[in-house]
Amino acid sequence: MAAASDIEPFWGAHQSGIVTATQRHAVLAAFDLYTDDRADIVEVLKRWTTLAAALTAGESAQVPVYQGKGVPTDAFAGATHQPTASDSLDAWQLGAQRLTVTVGFGPGLFTKNGKDRYGLAARRPAQLVDLPQFPGDQIDESASHGDLFVQVCADDPQVAFHAVRSLARIAPEVTTLRWTQIGFSPSDTGGTPRNLMGFKDGTVNSNGHPPADLDASVWAGDEGPQWMRGGSYLVFRRIRISLERWDRLDTAVQSRMVGRDKVSGAPLGGHHEFDAKNFDAKDAQGNPVIPMDSHVRLSAPENNGGAMMLRRAFSYNNGTTPFTERWPPWRQTLAYDAGLLFLAYQKDPRAAFVPVNQRLATSDAMSQFTTHTASGIYAVAPGARGPGDWIGSTLFA
Repeated sequence: MAAASDIEPFWGAHQSGIVTATQRHAVLAAFDLYTDDRADIVEVLKRWTTLAAALTAGESAQVPVYQGKGVPTDAFAGATHQPTASDSLDAWQLGAQRLTVTVGFGPGLFTKNGKDRYGLAARRPAQLVDLPQFPGDQIDESASHGDLFVQVCADDPQVAFHAVRSLARIAPEVTTLRWTQIGFSPSDTGGTPRNLMGFKDGTVNSNGHPPADLDASVWAGDEGPQWMRGGSYLVFRRIRISLERWDRLDTAVQSRMVGRDKVSGAPLGGHHEFDAKNFDAKDAQGNPVIPMDSHVRLSAPENNGGAMMLRRAFSYNNGTTPFTERWPPWRQTLAYDAGLLFLAYQKDPRAAFVPVNQRLATSDAMSQFTTHTASGIYAVAPGARGPGDWIGSTLFA
C-alpha cells in the first residue's frame, strides 16, 4: 500500500500532471493509431484510464490487454506466445512515487491525410492548430506529433517508465508507439530548479509558480467545444542547447541574454528572484538594464498582450551526436544532444505559444544557442471524474 503522501490524485475535473508539483522524472510518449474502428479507440482509452488509476495509486495491476481490429503491425513480430496480462513487476514495491499520467489527443485523431477516420473532424477544436514552421526549426518528424500523447511523471524513473511500458502493452496493434523521450528535473530543495544552462527555470508562469487565474490562461472554457471544458492545450517542444558554446560565455554575458542574474535568479536591476521586472530601467549609459533582445523581455506576458502559458520544464540528455562546428575551426566533433523539454499548457495556442515563440525565434539572443528539434500539439481532455468515467469520454459521447 502506497503512503498517502506518495499519491497524486488521479480522478477529478482536470487531469493530473498539469498543475501538479514537478516530479523528478518524466517519460513522454506518442502513439500512432492503426485502426479504422472508433470502438477500438474508445476501448483503449477506457483501459488506459483504468490502468493509470491503479498505477498512480501505487498498485500492482494486471494489464488489460485488448486485441482490436487494428491493421496488423510488426508489434508482435517474431512472438511465440500470446501477450500476457501479468504485471512486469519492474516497479514492484516501489510505491506510487507521485506518479501522474496525462493523456492528449493530436490532430491526427480528428483528420489524417485529409481523411476523417473516426467521425471526429467536426469536433476538432479551432485551438488545436497545426503549428507553423518557426525560424531556426530543425524538426525531426519521427520524434514529433502522434495521434495520442502520454506525459508520465514520477519521482522514480523506473516507476515512470513502467507506466508507459504498461500502457503500450494494452493494444500495440491499435496504438503503436511512435516515439518516446525521457526527461529529468533536479530537486527543488535549493529553490526553483535550474535547467542545463544553469538558470532557474520556472520563476514565472510554471506549475511551481502558476498564473493567478488558471481559468483565464490554462483551462479551456466556453470559447471552444463543450467536450474540452476543463481541459487544456499542450505544446511540446524538444529544444537542443549548444552547451559547448554556451559554456564558453562569461556568466555576465549569459545573464544579459537571459535577462536575469544567474546566481540569484533576480531580473536584472533587481535583487531577489521574485522581484518585479522593470523594463523601463536604464543603466548609466542609457541602455536598457534588461536588454531588448533578452529572453525575459521578449517572453514576458506584459510585453505580449498578456499571453500566458503554464510551463512544466524538464531537462533531457540523449548522449552525444556527430556535429560539424559552424565556427572556426569548422571541425567534425561530438556535441551533446541535450537541452530542454518544453511543455506548455494553455487556453489557446493561437494567442499564447504561437505569437510568443514567433517573437523569440526571430529576436531572442538565446536562439543562437538553441534549436527546436521535436514538436507536438495536443488537446488534453478534462479529467475522468471517478471510477466508471474515462479520459476522452466527453469527446466520444
